[in-house]
Amino acid sequence: MPSRSMPVPDGLDGVRVDAALAKMLGFSRTFAAEVAEAGGVRLDGRAVGKSDKLRADGWLEVEWSERREPEIVPIAVPDLGIVHDDDDIVVVDKPAGVAAHPSVGWEGPTVLGALAAAGFRIATTGAPERQGVVHRLDVGTSGLMVVAKSERAYTALKRAFKEREVDKIYHAVVQGHPDPLAGTIDAPIGRHPSHSWKSAVTPDGKDSITHYETLEAFPRASLLEIHLETGRTHQIRVHMAAHRHPCVGDPLYGADPTLSAHLGLTRQWLHAHELSFAHPVTTDWVTFTSAYPADLAHALEVLRG
Repeated sequence: MPSRSMPVPDGLDGVRVDAALAKMLGFSRTFAAEVAEAGGVRLDGRAVGKSDKLRADGWLEVEWSERREPEIVPIAVPDLGIVHDDDDIVVVDKPAGVAAHPSVGWEGPTVLGALAAAGFRIATTGAPERQGVVHRLDVGTSGLMVVAKSERAYTALKRAFKEREVDKIYHAVVQGHPDPLAGTIDAPIGRHPSHSWKSAVTPDGKDSITHYETLEAFPRASLLEIHLETGRTHQIRVHMAAHRHPCVGDPLYGADPTLSAHLGLTRQWLHAHELSFAHPVTTDWVTFTSAYPADLAHALEVLRG
């Protein structure tokens, strides 16, 4: 039976058990609630229910039964935007709360499920539940993602991402003001030594490079434009937190919950704003952009006062 033990991070103090498990372990709220109801969640040795509240620095133990193998379930996602579509690729504008592809314990909508529900046909090799996925966005990150529809596009795009030939530009609002205002963070990222659901800067991690520049500064935060040279799990969130400027709204990596609440944010302020690459079949250089969704735009308005 899979299990995890960990201290409760400060950012999840007072948060319901089911919501906290969803954030920490990537479970769906439904699955987290089932695990709690089955007696699988203990706080400081005492079983807790799905609606009980966590305490910062409490010791959390979670044990659950594996679900069946993940499969693509067609679920319509009305606010998934189709930015571009041809015989070989589809570029989507992913809303927050949608995973890239199915995985164990995730019961919510996925990009692949949304495309299947909308009648898109993806025909590529690779794991059946990850058809056509050549890169991913975190569940809580919105913005642009390209999915390969044909085998030739899949092969070419996988290579382009691996060889760092794809231009990925994100916008992020982080706490405080980075010093210098523009720079490069070059620090290896691997699994967090004590929290398996997190990533961290670790000496034996994978080479990870993030370039950033400040677009706008506010009294307590900054809007950054970020160019990702590599694409590690949670890379921007980890690098900015290691730099002591976590993305606002991101309790997993140390965001101030008071500021997040003030801005009305329930997820990290991080958006995949622009994506450019050589089209895998025509080889033309193509660029796609995505506007900020309503929650991020609102938070900016509040910051601008």
